[in-house]
Amino acid sequence: MARQRRGRDINGILLLDKPPGVTSNGALQVVKRLFSAAKAGHTGSLDPLATGMLPICFGEATKFSQFLLDADKSYRVTARLGVTTETGDADGAEVTTRPVTSDAATIEQTLMTFLGDIQQIPSMYSAIKHQGQPLYKLARQGIEVERKPRNVTIKRLAMLAVDGDDVTFEVDCTKGTYVRSLVEDLGTALGCGGHVTMLRRLSAGPYPTSEMLTMDELGALKEEGGFEAIDARLLPVATSVADWPRVQLGPDAAHFLCQGQPVMAAERPRDGQVALYRADSGAFLGVGEVQEDGMIAPRRLVAQPQ
Repeated sequence: MARQRRGRDINGILLLDKPPGVTSNGALQVVKRLFSAAKAGHTGSLDPLATGMLPICFGEATKFSQFLLDADKSYRVTARLGVTTETGDADGAEVTTRPVTSDAATIEQTLMTFLGDIQQIPSMYSAIKHQGQPLYKLARQGIEVERKPRNVTIKRLAMLAVDGDDVTFEVDCTKGTYVRSLVEDLGTALGCGGHVTMLRRLSAGPYPTSEMLTMDELGALKEEGGFEAIDARLLPVATSVADWPRVQLGPDAAHFLCQGQPVMAAERPRDGQVALYRADSGAFLGVGEVQEDGMIAPRRLVAQPQ
């Protein structure tokens, strides 16, 4: 006998403004209970110290969470130069203290050397797993293991302010970029060390800061208007791939696609991933990939076109 799932079957994406001092999973559980949702997941962890954009996927949207995990991100960060910590942020114990001798112009010039394709060695206090164990759990046991460098791309850097030893800047980057590592590398390049004191994710993939809601705002909405009020703030599943090329399918092609078969479309890119819609109703079907023969193979489909 199939186990009945508890909670409401809702579909969509909430852009949560995660508060400081709570883990991403802790924030997810609070929001899931608030919506009484049967199924929910988040799209990429933020450190407890960090705030900002944490997309929460409900129901069918969880099928597309990987694409948000893979999307570009943007952050605002404040680094304190002259002090290194065990974790690379203000939650860790101080390790070294050195004088900061660089002026604002030198700091900015050094920061800009990280633009483009770079390699980062993940922190031992990251969530990357080694033999099934997150690195941060090993680090807390005093165990350090070798980590392979990762290739990431820093697409934009903008220094906003220098206030004493504190430097605030914004960064646009590809998936897998560790802002803590970027700050530590900046401090190393300047010869004084550094760590993160404030980190705020401004955007993830196609989602802007302006669409975010705090937990307090969600709670107030529900108290005033119940589930109807908070459900109205969920974004459609299709928004998770809103910046992908769109391909329109006729009724027959849509039917065969939903049966798991590759289909042909008159207007399509030559290759790559595409978002798929019914031409007659505009319903979102899911995502596919253009194959070498020009056919579009389904990759992730919604159970009911939306």
